[in-house]
Amino acid sequence: MCLIVSILLVLTAVRTTAAENVSFDSLDGTTRITARLLEPATDPPHRTIVFLHGCSGTGFGGGLSPVYSTWAQHLNEAGYAVLIVDSATPRGLASTCGSSAARRIVYAKRPFDAYGALRFLQSLPSIQPDGIGLMGWSQGGGIVLLTIVDPSIGRPVPAPAYDFRAAVALYPSACSDRLQSRPFTAVEPQSWSTGIPLLVLFGARDNWTDPDACRSFIEAARERGEPVEIKLYRNAVHSFDAPNVRLQERSGPRLRDGSLPLIGTDQAAREDALDVVPEFFGRHMSD
Repeated sequence: MCLIVSILLVLTAVRTTAAENVSFDSLDGTTRITARLLEPATDPPHRTIVFLHGCSGTGFGGGLSPVYSTWAQHLNEAGYAVLIVDSATPRGLASTCGSSAARRIVYAKRPFDAYGALRFLQSLPSIQPDGIGLMGWSQGGGIVLLTIVDPSIGRPVPAPAYDFRAAVALYPSACSDRLQSRPFTAVEPQSWSTGIPLLVLFGARDNWTDPDACRSFIEAARERGEPVEIKLYRNAVHSFDAPNVRLQERSGPRLRDGSLPLIGTDQAAREDALDVVPEFFGRHMSD
């Protein structure tokens, strides 16, 4: 699963804070990860959000997809630094949207990238080491869940002095008991747990990732006392938060029923997400 934006939007100029190209070691022990760090104009140290991209990567042709650049700008304006992690290019991967073999690789490896990003950020004097959150879209949203679970395959031993403070997943893949248990986590079905507050945002009409399975999974975890919550937008489909994407079928790999995924902006859902995400991070990451 993945976040897709139209080629037209990829070519659209979006004003962002100047990005610094950085690199760090994934905790998988073999991969040097590339990323873009965007810091706000406010005085450091900064609270920071790590971005985990969908299955198309961070953009096309070396560019940055508008959904990530607009979210980065929005969070910069709220005072957060943003680290946009590229887990695909360093592994020689292009799109992993239609490849089950590639998905198995990224599900197994990307939680290590997230914790490599955390370690890297905590080494920087301009970053508040106890003020780092995690945010992912589609496949990246599924990686968020695989990263924050207790125990996580990506979390080092001993654990960092400061873990991720909060996490947000937008229309995450792998959001079910079956996909959040073995082999990618060490937990059994109906025992997924986390100490990291999690917000999930989903379009109720999403036909690419499964809102019903995710709602059941998150609500069951909440009933067990986990610090998780989910919000469904009634009319929204996949990529509802992308700017100015007309409702359309996404060309490429078909779904199991033979249909094509629907993608498109839902303006009301997008505006609400732009409000609730900074509020959620602020509530859980304030000193």
